[in-house]
Amino acid sequence: MILGIHHAQITIPKNSEEQGKQFYCNILGLREIEKPDSLKGRGGFWIQVGDKEVHVGTEDGFDRLTTKSHIAYQVEDISQWKKVLEKQNIKILDSIPIPNYERFEFRDPFGNRVEMIQEI
Repeated sequence: MILGIHHAQITIPKNSEEQGKQFYCNILGLREIEKPDSLKGRGGFWIQVGDKEVHVGTEDGFDRLTTKSHIAYQVEDISQWKKVLEKQNIKILDSIPIPNYERFEFRDPFGNRVEMIQEI
């Protein structure tokens, strides 16, 4: 039996952890959490998102702009998030509408697709 989702992983280019932390921790306001000692040498970092984790790993040789893979962050005030991201000169992309939700997407500084979604 599958009980739920423990974590999701995204990747950023090798040696770009500080830029990743600047975006995910400082701009998005997500809290970095300690990686186990056994995994610290592999690069990347982990962040807490509600009661789940996102593991930000490192990987080269991958064009993140060519994939639809993404994480959708559930938010309370989607218009506030548009303003925050636009202030950082991040291009907001309209998403295909789905019933009962307002949402938009953007690409992080590494090309990863990200979605913000709010139940209406």
